[in-house]
Amino acid sequence: MELIQHNRCFDGEQRIYAFNSKVLNGEARFGIFLPPQALLGQACPTLFYLAGLTCTEDTFAIKAHAQRLAAQLGFILISPDTSPRGEHVAQGDSWDLGQGAGFYINATQAPWAEHYQMERFIVDELYELVSHNFPIHGHKIGIFGHSMGGHGALTLALKYPEKFKSVSAFAPICAPSQCPWGEKAFSHYLGADQAEWKKHDASALVLAKGALFKEILIDQGQQDQFYAQLNPALFQQACTQVGQHLTLREHAGYDHGYYFIQSFIDEHLQFHAVQLDT
Repeated sequence: MELIQHNRCFDGEQRIYAFNSKVLNGEARFGIFLPPQALLGQACPTLFYLAGLTCTEDTFAIKAHAQRLAAQLGFILISPDTSPRGEHVAQGDSWDLGQGAGFYINATQAPWAEHYQMERFIVDELYELVSHNFPIHGHKIGIFGHSMGGHGALTLALKYPEKFKSVSAFAPICAPSQCPWGEKAFSHYLGADQAEWKKHDASALVLAKGALFKEILIDQGQQDQFYAQLNPALFQQACTQVGQHLTLREHAGYDHGYYFIQSFIDEHLQFHAVQLDT
C-alpha cells in the first residue's frame, strides 16, 4: 500500500492510497479521512462512501465537505474509486459504462469479468485492508453513497448486514433493473438473465431480505435532472411491504450534484452516529 497524497484537514488528515488489487487485477486507489482521534490511535467508527458515475477516489473528499463534522464525531471516511482503471481494463463506448461506472457488482460477462469485481473489492479486499491498517472500530462500520454509489450502498448493506451496521444514500438508483442506467450496465456486466439483475437491485433485495436495519435514510432532490432513473418510490413501496423503516426526504429546488450533498452531509453523518451507537 503506497501513500500517494496526504493533506492536513481539521486536525486530521485526508489521504489517498494506491495498492495492487488482486480482486480487480490491477492498481486500485482509495481516499481516507483520518480524524484527529484516529491519528492518536483511538478506534473510530467508520463510513464507506461510494461515489457515482464518472467519479474517482477523491471526488467525495473534495466536493462533499464532510471532514469538519467527521473530525468532531471521530469518523474515519473511506472513499474507493468507482471502477478498476488502466489501459488493460475494458472500457465502454460511453460515460455510463466501463471505467468510472463499475456499479459495485461482480461482472460475469466478457470482457468485464476480468477486472470488474467491485462488490468483492469493497466488501472483502478493501474492507480487510483498511481494517488491518487503520484504527477502525470493527463493530461500528456504516456505508453511504450517491447515485450509482447510493445503489451500491443500499445493495451492499442489504447483502452484508454483518459488515455494515448503518446505511444511507443521496439520490440512489433504487431499482436499477427498471431504469436505462441499470439496464445498460447489468446487460453488459451480468448478461441477459434478469433474475441475476434482481440480486443487485435494492428494491428487489429489500423484498427478499426483509427489514434488516433500524432505519434507512435517503435524501432526494425534487429538481434532480436524473429523477426518472432513480425510482425512490419503488424502494419506498418495497420497504413498506416488508416493514423496513425508511426516511425518504424529498427537497424542493435541489438537483443531483454535490451542492445538494453538501447541504445534507452533516445530517447523514449525525444519522450514522446515532445508528452506530445503538
